[in-house]
Amino acid sequence: MRDGTRPSGGPAAIRVGTRGSALAMTQTTTVAERVAELAELPYELVRIRTEGDVLRGSLSQIGGTGVFVAALRDALLEERCDIAVHSLKDLPTLPAPGLTVASVPEREDVRDALCARDGLTLATLPDGARVGTGSPRRAAQLRAARPGLDVVDIRGNVDTRLGRVAGLVIGAPGDLDAVVLAAAGLRRLGRDDAITELIDTDVMLPAPGQGALAVECREADTTPGMREALAAYDHAPTRLAVTAERAVLLQLEAGCSAPIGALAHLRGDQLALEAVVCSLDGRSILRLTRSAPATDATAAARLGLGLAEDLLAAGAADIAPLSS
Repeated sequence: MRDGTRPSGGPAAIRVGTRGSALAMTQTTTVAERVAELAELPYELVRIRTEGDVLRGSLSQIGGTGVFVAALRDALLEERCDIAVHSLKDLPTLPAPGLTVASVPEREDVRDALCARDGLTLATLPDGARVGTGSPRRAAQLRAARPGLDVVDIRGNVDTRLGRVAGLVIGAPGDLDAVVLAAAGLRRLGRDDAITELIDTDVMLPAPGQGALAVECREADTTPGMREALAAYDHAPTRLAVTAERAVLLQLEAGCSAPIGALAHLRGDQLALEAVVCSLDGRSILRLTRSAPATDATAAARLGLGLAEDLLAAGAADIAPLSS
């Protein structure tokens, strides 16, 4: 782990920027190892502290998930690192001048995961059960599926959140009956054992880009072999899907913390996209689908923009707070 300064002697290592959380370090190390292998270069991790790691309060109060991204982008632009690894669902929909998402690796499980006491599922949690989440999207869809639950706003890393579940972590608070987290993060950390139910996407649509990573670099970077390695690491079906999903957010002018879900997947030569807009209390849900030929990223973006227009025409702005 270094501060981002170039080492002397030998081939220049690819400096990979990362947040310091266990999940971020795990994700970044996986990406760094693969990119370094493809580029035939060494790598080093550069730990960057972001505002989201310092501030307390709910994500909507501290500025949405974009607070986890800004410091990493600054480090790229200031040439303290060469690439930065983000959870794609945290990445603002508008690109940063001078930077580009050079690679979107193959996606992990897109679903949300219930981690409950005593092996309970969403259907078997008793009315009045306290379920924690820091996501307005998850909270709204939980309330829609199970109006009798007490949905509690929480923050913290994966271990902190799991520690809120009664009986799950010895010595932890255990003041909740369950929490809902992204299955992808739990799997990357090897915490599958905590999952009591993978929530079907018919019940809870994930956040746009959930389960995917984004590898960002400077547009003008000419490090020999690195851009070619990033291009080789890119997974075209995942990029098409997340491009369509994120275009929904962009057109709705919604932030990452808005109660909106979207999921796209390939069906033969068609890209199928589904999106949901929820009221915060879960009482109003608008869910629509649209498909288009899966030709390229431009077509995927048009698909997302078109579905967003369908949602707006059906009254999405009256249902949810859409301003970013």
